[in-house]
Amino acid sequence: MDTRIEILTMCMVWDKMNDQVLLMNRPDRKGFPGYIAPGGKVDFPESIVDGAVREVLEETGLVVNEITYKGLDEFCDPEQGLRYMVFNYLATSFEGQLLQDPPEGELLWVPMKRVFELPMQDWFAERFPRFFQKGTFERSVIWEKSSGRTLQETFMVYSDSVLEQSGTR
Repeated sequence: MDTRIEILTMCMVWDKMNDQVLLMNRPDRKGFPGYIAPGGKVDFPESIVDGAVREVLEETGLVVNEITYKGLDEFCDPEQGLRYMVFNYLATSFEGQLLQDPPEGELLWVPMKRVFELPMQDWFAERFPRFFQKGTFERSVIWEKSSGRTLQETFMVYSDSVLEQSGTR
């Protein structure tokens, strides 16, 4: 069986000064309904980070100036031969005006303390805190779509302690 690989991004836009994040309310017809961060497919041959920046611009109208890689969420379904990789970023500097008629759903600046009051997919609620934790994360899940069962899961958090201890930059 051939393996199909889909590469996607998700980029949390964080207004640190006002301690709020930009989320979009995706309608049912778009899939993954509820509140979610901007993101989408990486176009070949663009880089993954360029794909994240482009998706934020297309979905929100904002131009990202500073972006940090936060981690990888990977989902594999052996029955379908599918490997679905989502590269996660945190944008902390941006400019521009929000789109009046965004293509993926209504945009909303949400105070950090109120995020979990909004309807969202379980996987997004689980991923959300990882954008704001030190280091980077890697989560790999092997699942069967036909049964909805998780067969195996690996989760790691990587710190930069080795670099910090050695003074390397």
